[in-house]
Amino acid sequence: MLKIWGRNTSINVQKVMWAIGELGIAHERINVGGAFGKNNEPAYLAMNPNGLVPTLEEDDFILWESNAIVRYLAAKYGAGTLEPKDPRARASAGRWMDWQLSVTAPTIHPLFWGLVRTPPEKRDQAKINDARDKTTATMKILDAQLGKTAFVACDGFALK
Repeated sequence: MLKIWGRNTSINVQKVMWAIGELGIAHERINVGGAFGKNNEPAYLAMNPNGLVPTLEEDDFILWESNAIVRYLAAKYGAGTLEPKDPRARASAGRWMDWQLSVTAPTIHPLFWGLVRTPPEKRDQAKINDARDKTTATMKILDAQLGKTAFVACDGFALK
């Protein structure tokens, strides 16, 4: 059975679980990371040397990195549905997935931590304002794209 190692409060685990839900894949999710710990234990590090979540385990196959997991699931269980058949649509979808990790996540992360995870008395308002401005700039890019297509990558719902 397909197993996903990772806590449900991780944005990257949520991304994988969304794909699993869309595809209707039978699975087991195992709480690891955050308050659950276990991600720095030798058994977990043997699967994922980064000690991060999520990690996919399917029979003797191990895969980590959320975008790689989503791409794998879409290719194996959702070819032609969640994974676009057209190579250009697939490449465009992959670009936006990678953009989320390389451009958007670094701007949102300090904003989230500054506003949600940091007590008000310990917040650095200058850093929060900078992160807000950078996040707003990235969202303008996304908004412009959504002015051209019904979904981010293309006009149909796809994995990315």
